Amino acid sequence: RVGQVHMFYRARLLSDHFDPGHETIEAQLYAESEIPWEEIAFRTVKETLERYFEDRRRGHYAVHDVEIV
Repeated sequence: RVGQVHMFYRARLLSDHFDPGHETIEAQLYAESEIPWEEIAFRTVKETLERYFEDRRRGHYAVHDVEIV
């Protein structure tokens, strides 16, 4: 088990031309209905996306504090 703190921020992507960096093999933009949920490598990313889409449907973006064990 690794003790880590992950912080994710909501931001506006200014261009669809982006370079995610040397640690990323592939990056792509998806509509919510197209997200390959089973292929997401990290649980923190999946949890964050699920909360983002829930917040977007409600029309209110909240601060979430989640413990993943």
